[in-house]
Amino acid sequence: MTDIYILNTHIHNLSMEETLEIIDSTISKGEQLHHVVVNAGKIVAMQTDLQLRQSVNKSDLINADGQAVVWASRILKKPLKERVSGIDLMVNLVALAAKKKYKVFFFGAKEGVVKEVVNKYSNQYSSDIVAGFRNGYFKKEQEQEIAREIADSGANILFVAISSPTKENFLYENKELLKKVNFIMGVGGSFDVVSGKVKRAPLWMQNYGLEWFYRFAQEPKRMWKRYLVGNSKFMYLVLKERLKS
Repeated sequence: MTDIYILNTHIHNLSMEETLEIIDSTISKGEQLHHVVVNAGKIVAMQTDLQLRQSVNKSDLINADGQAVVWASRILKKPLKERVSGIDLMVNLVALAAKKKYKVFFFGAKEGVVKEVVNKYSNQYSSDIVAGFRNGYFKKEQEQEIAREIADSGANILFVAISSPTKENFLYENKELLKKVNFIMGVGGSFDVVSGKVKRAPLWMQNYGLEWFYRFAQEPKRMWKRYLVGNSKFMYLVLKERLKS
């Protein structure tokens, strides 16, 4: 896999189709792949959060989740093929699990939300794809116990729907305990969207890189700092890097 390096971040230059092929091949071989997606906010955080930077850059496969990252790659003359959003990848992998009889563990979000996700996919496909589920509320000292529970569930795929940097650090620090799980991935707020708790932006807004604004408009008090401040910092970093080249 070829990768580019921008703003202290490795990103693999893959399409959605290529990403899915790599994951499917890994699972079928019984190997393990640790996956991460990065967006503008996460890349900004990685400039000062060295633990997060390590957790991301030491993973096996890194996709660009945000359209802003794809645009930045072009501005910096290291163009990525396309955006591979975490939620779209998750949805595609659930469909793949149903087709290939892989089992999925759903970890994260509130109890009612993760149950709704499991019920939705069980009804859409089959409950056979579900290895287990757990909400995303726990203490640091419980992490290893949770990792063992997931590893012993028979899961081929693990989705972790917890905010950054907790999910990235959890997967990196517990990768060895999770070695029986073939594919491990953080999916942020994706369970909230799948369950219907949060609405996703229309496709045209996604295509124009405005998904962040749609999310901000739903919860401005909670999201203003993440998106308005974070995106401004990201644009500054990209322009600063461009002027250096």
